Amino acid sequence: MVLFQLPRENTFMPTITLKGLPDPLHERLKQQAEANRRSLNSEVIVCLERAVAMQGMDPASMLARIDAMRASLTMQPTTDAEITLAKNSGRL
Repeated sequence: MVLFQLPRENTFMPTITLKGLPDPLHERLKQQAEANRRSLNSEVIVCLERAVAMQGMDPASMLARIDAMRASLTMQPTTDAEITLAKNSGRL
């Protein structure tokens, strides 16, 4: 699934202006864009694409995707006993 695709040259793209963006959110977006090596504009587009895609996904489809991802893992899930052992190891 492609969430973001760069437009072709000479293609008109709609624009929006965000007003009243809280400073902490703006800063987080800038940091996230830098971490992902994207412009701020591209980062906002990716975030919007993901948010809209998630809203349109019904729970059954989401669970099917999760099950498919889980099936592709090469390691077995950690058991409760293994978690307890790991938490208690080294304790007196």
